[in-house]
Amino acid sequence: MPLLDPTLWQDGPTLTGGTAPVVEPATGRTLATIGLAAPADVAEAAVRARAAQDGWGRATHLERAAVLRRAGDLFAAHADELREWIVRESGSIPGKGDFELHVAAQECYEAAALASRPVGQVLPSEAPRLSFTRRVPAGVVGVIAPFNAPLILSIRSVAPALALGNAVLLKPDRRTAVCGGLALAAVFAAAGLPAGLLQVLPGGGETGAAVVADPRVRVVSFTGSTASGRAVGELAGRHLKRAHLELGGNSALVVLRDADVEAAVAQASWGTFFHQGQICMTAGRHLVHASLYDDYVERLAARAEELAVGDPHRERVHLGPLIDRAQLERVHALVEASTAQGAKLVAGGTHRDLFYRPTVLAGATDDTPAYAQEVFGPVAPVRSFATEEEAVALASAGPYGLSLGIVTRDTARGLALADRIPTGIAHINDQTVNDEAVAPFGGVGASGTGARFGGEANLDAFTELRWTTTRATPAGHPF
Repeated sequence: MPLLDPTLWQDGPTLTGGTAPVVEPATGRTLATIGLAAPADVAEAAVRARAAQDGWGRATHLERAAVLRRAGDLFAAHADELREWIVRESGSIPGKGDFELHVAAQECYEAAALASRPVGQVLPSEAPRLSFTRRVPAGVVGVIAPFNAPLILSIRSVAPALALGNAVLLKPDRRTAVCGGLALAAVFAAAGLPAGLLQVLPGGGETGAAVVADPRVRVVSFTGSTASGRAVGELAGRHLKRAHLELGGNSALVVLRDADVEAAVAQASWGTFFHQGQICMTAGRHLVHASLYDDYVERLAARAEELAVGDPHRERVHLGPLIDRAQLERVHALVEASTAQGAKLVAGGTHRDLFYRPTVLAGATDDTPAYAQEVFGPVAPVRSFATEEEAVALASAGPYGLSLGIVTRDTARGLALADRIPTGIAHINDQTVNDEAVAPFGGVGASGTGARFGGEANLDAFTELRWTTTRATPAGHPF
């Protein structure tokens, strides 16, 4: 029996923001029609969520964990159905859909374990009393998720927030509202999550702003662009609430002098071209030692030319379509501006409809737009360096600090180099795109407000730490 029923999505009983088509970017076809949430709908959803959260927050950790475990099982049991939605709605290749489903299940299992973590500490006290801390649910958590890895980037906030006793308002990107929102609602409903605890509110910027501003929402978890994240952070600050921001990146892949060039190119191809480069961790700057540079560029260009681009639902391809026309135009404009500034186009730079060829730009400099900015497309700008000091300076330059990859035959050397480059994530002998449910995730600088996923980071993100004392008899005071 199918988990998702598109006939229920158009006329949601509480959504008054009109309707929108669910569009398959590979073909332009409408897959379904969904209801959209207006800002007024957010307030009503928050009231329902807050009412439901009271009982859920008092439920035992065993009850909450059981729901999360069943949700994880359901992501596996309905993998074929959910994968098709991820492929068709977000333009992912099937392997990327499988990866999202695997991570979603693991996020649920890890969240189930989170429910039974120790919740506080006994503290020493000057007074004759028991003094202790206790983590309590924040209450209602607002989650705002993007289009590029819609299931992962929703579930990694939704699952721990629910496991720790909160209710959630989830605003997925309207372009991926099914696999980033409605699919989660269906899974958790089937897993036995009490009604009202997960409210899905597809919509645009005004809807997201309403989620951030609603007084019942105490914590906001936002994943998206740096520009939008700044706006979310400012609005949250005005309302004196915590905002956890996972933002953009322009991550460096550093290829040291002793690296195996073929191995480095294999890392580079995946790190830049996977999911059409529409990943915050994408390797956006290729820094290659001058002695390897020409060979690296030639091999990476050859690898790019070999990759198949097309409809991932109907063909066996390496890259699918970009998400929409606006994203295509932005990517192509950056490539054209880069060649106009002197970068050499050695592969790609062309497109058919939303299918953009994997692109390699040689001779990148500080002034190359596709090198200096986050492209969010399948574009690899390559630049040479002469010394490790120069590599550190180049990798550290710019506002972002999300992920880092270093390729070298000397792992100790790679680790030492990584310590000199400010990022939230670093991988030695691997590319920049990695994710595991057990690992902390987050960036520094313009890439966000630090690690907020995985284990202790989730405890900090979605609970409040309360100090409590108790005495055997009432305390006496001077007046």
